[in-house]
Amino acid sequence: MSGSDGARTVRAGRHTVEVHRPDKVLFPAGEGAPEYTKGDLVDYHRAVAPFMLPHLRGRPLMLERHPDGVDGPRFMQKNTPEHYPEWVARVEVGKEGGTVRHTVCDDSATLVYLADQAALTLHRWLSRTGRIDRPDRMVFDLDPAGDDFEAVREAARLVGELLDEVRLPSALMTTGSRGLHVVVPLTGPQDFDEVREFARDAAEVLAAAHPDRLTTAARKKDRGDRLYLDIQRNAYAQTAVAPFTVRARPGAPVATPVSWDELDDPALHARRWTIADAVEQARTRPWAGIMNRARALGPARRRLNALRG
Repeated sequence: MSGSDGARTVRAGRHTVEVHRPDKVLFPAGEGAPEYTKGDLVDYHRAVAPFMLPHLRGRPLMLERHPDGVDGPRFMQKNTPEHYPEWVARVEVGKEGGTVRHTVCDDSATLVYLADQAALTLHRWLSRTGRIDRPDRMVFDLDPAGDDFEAVREAARLVGELLDEVRLPSALMTTGSRGLHVVVPLTGPQDFDEVREFARDAAEVLAAAHPDRLTTAARKKDRGDRLYLDIQRNAYAQTAVAPFTVRARPGAPVATPVSWDELDDPALHARRWTIADAVEQARTRPWAGIMNRARALGPARRRLNALRG
């Protein structure tokens, strides 16, 4: 339904959301990439909601907003503006010298509202509001020096093998940019420092075994052409791109869960899915069962220490 000013009224769950300027182009066409509008983003958020919301509920968000589209200014929004509807959930979390009131996306109406706000990419905390200092996800971000996806594929296999060896479940996700995330579900007794230390030690084991291919060097100038095993997201108030969120790149690529078997698919790359086909991939449920197999890090820590000698 459209209003006289071109606004579109969208019913999502228990709420009605007014989408302003739905024809506004957020992703211009070019270099083989199609054009996508705000209305297209709204439609994608509505369709992907059943698959995306389980990964968002209860988590503080940092919103990456592009009000004038991907070619315009970018705003990283942590605090929730006063004008957001009262039904949009918020959580007040501590920071150095004060607090931040983050938006929390608990329902499809909020997903639609955030699309109206041109929040293209949703970056989520690795912990939930009930236990904000206890992450229930650990993330290894595989960041190649260039756009070399073979190096990413190779690194993912090595990370997956190590996690198997210490008996931690893991899931793969394209980032929609250049790399992959390896995501480990945790039961949550460990704090951020423990999780980050485990991730760092695991990354260092791999980098020591493959020094020509992998690095844990935080400075780009120290990496050369090696893939960076980035574990920095495993810290309080840090975020990682949410599964099924759209990235601010031409063609509207999506950060998309994949199965480990799909790692061998020659067609796989970091921008393999877009808002045009990511919902089809979601329906295959590539992470089926994995997030329900969460583990504590204690036993895995002992196994990792044994590998480190």
